[in-house]
Amino acid sequence: MTVKALVLRSPGTNCDGESVWALEAAGAAPERIHVNALLRGEARLKDFGVLVFPGGFSFGDDIASGKVLANRVVYRLREQMDDFLRLGRPVIGICNGFQVLVKAGLLPGDDKPWDGSVQATLTDNDSGRFECRWIFLKTASRKSFWVKGLPEVFPLPVAHGEGKFVPASAALLNQWEKKGQVVFRYVDARGRKPAYPANPNGSAREVAGVTNAAGNILGLMPHPERNAFPFQHSHWTRVRPLPKTGVGLQIFKNAVRY
Repeated sequence: MTVKALVLRSPGTNCDGESVWALEAAGAAPERIHVNALLRGEARLKDFGVLVFPGGFSFGDDIASGKVLANRVVYRLREQMDDFLRLGRPVIGICNGFQVLVKAGLLPGDDKPWDGSVQATLTDNDSGRFECRWIFLKTASRKSFWVKGLPEVFPLPVAHGEGKFVPASAALLNQWEKKGQVVFRYVDARGRKPAYPANPNGSAREVAGVTNAAGNILGLMPHPERNAFPFQHSHWTRVRPLPKTGVGLQIFKNAVRY
């Protein structure tokens, strides 16, 4: 049976095409659906096996990155989202999608039912500028299916102005680390603690990606869909032999297999 994947669009989304290509390569049957179609009842979340919040600038990042779409999810799609969450199916938020999930209170989350309360934020980069570059990530936890088959250190691109992960408290971050919810950290090319620009935004403890307590919801600032195919990497013409896939494709394969 083919897994159907919903790639959620809104005004300002611009990475939905790459997300669809990655999902197709991973074996899914993706559909790009506008949030208004869900609001009008033309599509239902529960009819899909994977939910993707792609990158871009939803609603022009008005108020704050991801906040308007997060409010749509919390206040107008609450029933549908609750139904989808009860099924335990994979949800991934990439860059702006990560911002949406955090500001909707879906990440990092705990063992309690989702109520929309926010425990962290993604805010302005320490550099005060938009950061668009290739960086390295370290797989910091192996508890979630999302990281199966990933190298310890691997490259992905970032492209964001508000990517600094800030928890509501150090105690909460300690708790998420203890539970294995911090799955990706920024590192340098050798896997060591990074300085700018290897940590492109100044995230607390180099956090680049987290899951919820159950492990089925993943959010990360770097873009796996932009390193899903070998020719997407800036150095692809120098690599021999050329790999069959980019490392980011593994994340989408993990969702489909799950």
